[in-house]
This record gives sequence, C-alpha cells and structure tokens, in this order.
Amino acid sequence: MKTNLLLPSLLALALAAAGTARAAVRTDLIGEPAPLSAATRTVWIQPGTRWVNVTGGEVVKFVVGDRAFAWNFNGADLVRGFDLSQIAPRGMLSQPVRGYVAANPLYVD
Repeated sequence: MKTNLLLPSLLALALAAAGTARAAVRTDLIGEPAPLSAATRTVWIQPGTRWVNVTGGEVVKFVVGDRAFAWNFNGADLVRGFDLSQIAPRGMLSQPVRGYVAANPLYVD
C-alpha cells in the first residue's frame, strides 16, 4: 500500500468506528429494550407507515408482520426524533420509519 493512502484509510476507519459508537450511545438516550409482556401499548408497523408517536415513560410493543419487539422509552428528555431502525432488531423494518417522542408527562411543568 502506498504511504500516501495510509493516512486517509486510517482516518476513514476511525470515523466509521466513531459513527458506530455514536449510534450505540444514541439508543441509550432513547431508552432500553423491554420484554413484550411489559408493553402498555401496541403499535403496528404497516408497509405504508412512515412515522410513529410515543411518549416518554411508555413501554411500547411494535408489531411488524409476524414479528414484534418492545422498547421502554425511559431515555433522556432531549431526544425528540429518531430512526426506528436504531432500536428495532436488525432486518425487521423494510422501510424507513421515524419515531417521535413526546415529553414524559410526569416531568412536564
């Protein structure tokens, strides 16, 4: 490998690793996975679904076809919007779905 290509290659690798770490931290800010039995609300994701609305403090079960996952939205109050594929199991969503989180009513003045 030419030495003049080494630095850009290493920089690209470092940026890719930082992007992966950032995505993992972001899901922590949204909340955490929950058992399906803990869900207090169910949201069905259809082929035409482009967004979903949830509220901070909710545990929501998302159903996509014959698969489901649940998420506890107990994360930071600063997260208002996110890509649902960040928290869905890999390969579960076939289209982009945006999630919007309303503030937890327990902490609203």
